[in-house]
Amino acid sequence: MKRIVILTGAGISAESGINTFRDANGLWEGHDILEVASPIGWQKNKQLVLNFYNKRRKQLIQVSPNLAHKSLVKLEAKYQVDIITQNIDDLHERAGSKNVLHLHGELLKVRSIKNPALIYNWEKDLLIGDFCEENSQLRPHIVWFGEAVPLFDNAIEITSKADILIIIGTSMQVYPAANLIHFIKPKIPVYFIDPKPSIQKNYFKNLTVLAEKASVGVVKVVTELIDL
Repeated sequence: MKRIVILTGAGISAESGINTFRDANGLWEGHDILEVASPIGWQKNKQLVLNFYNKRRKQLIQVSPNLAHKSLVKLEAKYQVDIITQNIDDLHERAGSKNVLHLHGELLKVRSIKNPALIYNWEKDLLIGDFCEENSQLRPHIVWFGEAVPLFDNAIEITSKADILIIIGTSMQVYPAANLIHFIKPKIPVYFIDPKPSIQKNYFKNLTVLAEKASVGVVKVVTELIDL
C-alpha cells in the first residue's frame, strides 16, 4: 500500500471558522504574538495567555470539520495516510483521520510546567491555580516561539517514507515545519493546495499546484488519487 503524507496549515481550518495564525499586521487576534505565544509572554502575564487560549478553545468546540478535512479521510481506503499538521485544532481527528501528528501542540490539551510528560485532555477554561498531580501549574499544550518542537524528528521520519506528498493551506515559510519538504524521496508526486501558492513550480520534479481554497483543491486531488 502506497503511503501519502499530508502537511496541513491554517488554510485548511479557516473554512471551518478558525481564525488564522496571524493577520497582515503581524498580530494574532489583536495581540502581539510574543505576548501570547512565547515563554517570555507566559512569565510576564500568565492571565493574559490563559485568557487568550481559553477564548480559542471555546471557539474550537463550536466549529466543525469542513469538506477538506472530511475528504482526506477517503484516502485511507486506498492508501496509508499520515497527516502532519501545524494546526492546534482537532478537526482532522473529528473528521475521522486516524494518524495525525500535531507539530505545534493541541489546544484541547494542557500540560504541567514542572513535568511536560504530564498531559491532560482539557475542554474547559484553564485557570491560574489549576495544578497537575505534582502540584505544578498547568499551561496550554502548545509549542510556543522559542521552544523546541518535540515531534519534529517523528515528522521527518514519516515524511521521508512518503510515496506522495500533499501540502494544504500553508505557506511552508514557518520553521522548522518548512524543512520537512527537504526530506522527501526524489521525484515523488507533490500536490500544493493554497489560494496563494508560495512555491515555485520548478521546486519539485513532479509538482502539481492548485491555486484554490482547501475545500475545492482537496476534493480534486482526492478524487484523482482514488481513481488512479
